[in-house]
This record gives sequence, structure tokens and C-alpha cells, in this order.
Amino acid sequence: MVRRIKTVMKRPPKMKTIRSLPSKAKMPAVCNSGAKVIEVISVVGFKATRGQQPSATIGDMVVASVKKGTPDLRKKVVRAVIVQTKQKFRRVSGEFVHFEQNGAVVVDEDGNPKGTEIKSPIAREAVDRWPGLGKIASMVI
Repeated sequence: MVRRIKTVMKRPPKMKTIRSLPSKAKMPAVCNSGAKVIEVISVVGFKATRGQQPSATIGDMVVASVKKGTPDLRKKVVRAVIVQTKQKFRRVSGEFVHFEQNGAVVVDEDGNPKGTEIKSPIAREAVDRWPGLGKIASMVI
């Protein structure tokens, strides 16, 4: 008897990188959604052993609090996708990539960005996982 397994992948598999952004990490929002600085509260889909702090890397969706921004967005809990990290990460081609700052883009529940423009370059790994980010990005590295 032959078993057939049907696999459905919504997004490409996540690459193995160092999780360099723990909870309580503050970073600028690199989109024009109205948020200026956000603070990571938790990471969506993060599984860990007891007592381990949630941490994020490139392409992860996080739940964050807006610390600075427009008055209607301040003190609100939003979702964001990490698109830049200072920590170096290695691509399959062998090159190492890192950015000057950590950065995130404010998104909705489905991963579509709330803003209309991303002002700084973002990682290709984030665009592969969240295609909506690539549509409004000014530069993908």
C-alpha cells in the first residue's frame, strides 16, 4: 500500500539564524505607518522550554507596543515583522549580511504592511517569507 502525503506550504521555510532580539528590545519602525519606536512584547509562534525568553530574528512576526509615534497609534499593541538586525547572519550562498540598526515594519494579522512605503533597505529573507513587504520596499538586499 502506497501512502501519499500532501504537503501545503504557505510560506518558505524559515532559515536558521541567531535570535538576536529578545523581548523588551526597542527598535525603530522603518515604515510610514505612524509608529516611530516599537518595543517587542513576544514573538508569534515561538516555542521554548520553561523560563526561556522569547527572541526574534529576520522575518519573524512579533507582537509589539508602540512607544513613540502619532497620538492615535501610541500605547497600542501592534504586530510587526523584523526586517533588519545588527547581528550578522549567513545566507546559503555563503555571504554574511548585517544592517546598521535593528528595524521592523508594522503589519496587520495577515502580514500585509499598514504603511505605504518602507524607507530603508530590508532583508531578502523577510520578503521571501512575507511577500507583501516586497511590494512597498524601496530596496531589498
